[in-house]
Amino acid sequence: MSNLFTVHFTTFLAIIGMGIATYSTRLSGLLLMRGVVVQGRLKAALDAVPPAVLMAVITPTVFMTGKAETIAAAVTGAVAFFRLPLLVVILSGIFSVVLFRHLI
Repeated sequence: MSNLFTVHFTTFLAIIGMGIATYSTRLSGLLLMRGVVVQGRLKAALDAVPPAVLMAVITPTVFMTGKAETIAAAVTGAVAFFRLPLLVVILSGIFSVVLFRHLI
């Protein structure tokens, strides 16, 4: 049972390093953009970055899994397209993948 909570030094360093990298990128973005007025096309471009990154991460996984997961991802994307609340989008994804796994 004592091995359950054992943390290796390299694992600990990796976690600390990832935390520092995450914090520093957020902080540098705030520092670099503090004097910039974000409006118009710049605002539209910056608003498009998070969904684009999310899709770049999710899309390969969606197409490398089974048919049920691919169809469920399309359903979830359709629900998200209509800008429904995030909880509704998440629940539609969960329920649709369960349903399509059962049916396929």
